[in-house]
Amino acid sequence: MEIETLRREIDERMTRPSKAAVEALGALEGDLVIIGVAGKMGPSLALMARRAVDAAGVNKRIIGISRFSDRSVRDALEQAGVTTIQADLLNEAEVARLPEAGEVIFMAGQKFGTTGQAHTTWAINALAPAAVAERYKRARIVVFSSGNIYPLTSVVRGGATEEDEASPIGEYAQSVLARERIFEYFSRKNETPMVLYRLNYAVDVRYGVLVDIARAVYAGEPIDLTMGNVNVIWQGDANDRALRAIAHASVPPRILNITGPETLSVRWIAEQFGKRLDKRPEFRGEEAEEALLSNAAASHRLFGYPSVTALEMIDWIADWIALGGELWDKPTHFQERKGRY
Repeated sequence: MEIETLRREIDERMTRPSKAAVEALGALEGDLVIIGVAGKMGPSLALMARRAVDAAGVNKRIIGISRFSDRSVRDALEQAGVTTIQADLLNEAEVARLPEAGEVIFMAGQKFGTTGQAHTTWAINALAPAAVAERYKRARIVVFSSGNIYPLTSVVRGGATEEDEASPIGEYAQSVLARERIFEYFSRKNETPMVLYRLNYAVDVRYGVLVDIARAVYAGEPIDLTMGNVNVIWQGDANDRALRAIAHASVPPRILNITGPETLSVRWIAEQFGKRLDKRPEFRGEEAEEALLSNAAASHRLFGYPSVTALEMIDWIADWIALGGELWDKPTHFQERKGRY
C-alpha cells in the first residue's frame, strides 16, 4: 500500500461520524463552537462534526476557535466547511466577541513546557476557562480534561474511576484539576450543563503513546518499563464520544473517563511492534506496581466499546512507520511518574 492511500484511509476513518454522532449533532440547539481547535485532536474533531451535521441534514455551523499559529490548519478547516475565528482566550475583549453557540467543546490547554513556565500553564488552564464559562453560560459545554488528575493506582485494580478522589501529581495535572474546578464553579453558579471529559490517551498514527513505543522499537532505543501499563483509545473514537457527550451534560458537571477497555502492557505493545517491524525491542527497568490508569466502564455503558481495537491501532501505526509516514514531534512522555512536563 502506498503512503498516500493509507493516509486517506486513516483520515477518512478518523473523521467518519457514527450513526449515534449524526443523531446527536442533528439534535443540537444552535451552532457548535470548538475552542482550541488547532491542537492535536481539534481538526479531526471539527471535521467529524462537520460531516455529522451534513449527514443529519441540518443547517448548523461548526465554528473552530484558536490562535492559529499554523495558518495551514486554519486553511484546511475552512476548505472543509468549518468556520474559523482567531482569538486569544486570555484577552477578555476577544472572548467577549466570540459568537453565540448552543454547544461548546473546550479543548484549549497547555501541558508541555510547564516546567519553568508554570505561570503560563496556570493562566491557560485555569484563567481562560473562567472567561469562556462566563461567555457561554447559556450553552452546553464539554470540557476536555485528563486522566492525569488521578494518582498512580495499582495495575491490578483496573484504573481510577470517576468516583475516585483527584490527587494530581505535578503542576500540569494540578492546573488541569483547577480547570475542572473553575468550570464546575460556573456550572453551579449559572446552571450551565457540562461534562468533564477525562481523556487518557488518544492515539493517531502520527502521535500518541503507541507511536512513542513504535518509534523506540524501530530506532532500537531502549523502552523504560517503569510505567509498565497504559490505557489508549483511537482518536476517532475519542472524537465520537466528545460529540455524543454533549447530550449528557448536567449541573453539576458529569464526569466521564474516556479511554479504551484494556489495561495494556508496555512490554506487550513493544513486542507487537517488534513482530511487525522486524525489530527486537530493547528494554530497561522493571514494571512498577502502580501506573497512571483510568477505568472507563461508565462511558462504555453510555457509548459502547470503541470501534477500533488496540491491535488495529498497532497494525496501522506499524504500516505507517514502515512506509515512512509523517510523525509529529509531540511525544506524550507517558513514562513520567512525577508530573514534570
